[in-house]
Amino acid sequence: MSDSFPLRRTPLHAVHVEMGARMVPFAGWDMPVQYTGIVEEHKAVRQSVGVFDISHMGQFIVSGKGAEAFLNRVLTNNITKLQPGEGQYTLLLSQKGGVIDDLIAYRTSEREFFLVVNASRIDADWEHLESQLTKDVDVMMANASDFTAGLAIQGPKAREVAATVFGSGSFPEHNTILVTMTDNGPMWLCGTGYTGEEGFEFFMPAEVAEMWFRKIVDAVKAAGGVPCGLGARDTLRLEMGYPLNGNDLSEDRTPLQAGLGFFVDLDKGDFTGREALMAQKDAGLPDKLAAFRMTGAAPPPRPHYPVAHAGQIVGEVCSGTQSPSLSAGIGMAYVPLNAAVIGTTLEIEIRGRRFPAEVVKKPFYRKSSL
Repeated sequence: MSDSFPLRRTPLHAVHVEMGARMVPFAGWDMPVQYTGIVEEHKAVRQSVGVFDISHMGQFIVSGKGAEAFLNRVLTNNITKLQPGEGQYTLLLSQKGGVIDDLIAYRTSEREFFLVVNASRIDADWEHLESQLTKDVDVMMANASDFTAGLAIQGPKAREVAATVFGSGSFPEHNTILVTMTDNGPMWLCGTGYTGEEGFEFFMPAEVAEMWFRKIVDAVKAAGGVPCGLGARDTLRLEMGYPLNGNDLSEDRTPLQAGLGFFVDLDKGDFTGREALMAQKDAGLPDKLAAFRMTGAAPPPRPHYPVAHAGQIVGEVCSGTQSPSLSAGIGMAYVPLNAAVIGTTLEIEIRGRRFPAEVVKKPFYRKSSL
């Protein structure tokens, strides 16, 4: 990042530094990668609870009489199925079917939707959505990203934290959203998660973020948890086989190749990228995102390491890490269909040596794994 483009800071930057977080660049932001250690923070989320700063993520509000039809035309999932207070995972595609972004869309009322998008894709998403608007459509869009902060509270004791901070009955169930108006503006409690554990996200006006963060950190610590950085967030999501935009998802491949067909409703009518997906489905996928686990003693796989099958290089690692829960290297890579079959042996090239791995079913981590 050059001096012309300094790293952005979330409203909680000073608090992270005060709490001893190690800060690193991520998607143009200066973010905490860890506080006490990635493994400790990872295990806290699996066993008790952790809190993450997700203020770098973007928030769009789409409203108006035509909002539902507009979003159903630009997103892959069927947004007409959402009742007020419900949310769904969905994708924003190019005309060629490539993934511009994966996001969460919540319906907050009959004519209003709240979108949570990836930090690195805020500008691209906004430009794409604007390009899809026509003058005759009754749709209003607001980009609340610069005025909003966000926290993710994840783990088996997340309900306990919610009750301590917000009172009983405040915990949002999975794929739901609770919206509360305050003197400072709206606050959103969302039940989604990116770790495989029970939890919620809390978005609020930026000016009150520090107050809420300190209050939630106190409640998390009282429940036996810790504040967490992006390092643990990455190992947690990869154990679940959740894709990361920019690593596992890009405009070069479709959601069908990424194994996300469940979130693409090809029967709902026309949407951006549908024609390309139908053509790819008819022709057959050229490759597929496969999950693999290292077998035997091996260093952890990392992004861009070559992947071999039957002696030939067939792809490269998209996401890879050492799983703290499984004590094994895990990763994902796009490989030809014959190499993506569960049980297939792959080789991961690490510093000039090839180490064996096996294609496995996602998620890598299940409660019974331990």
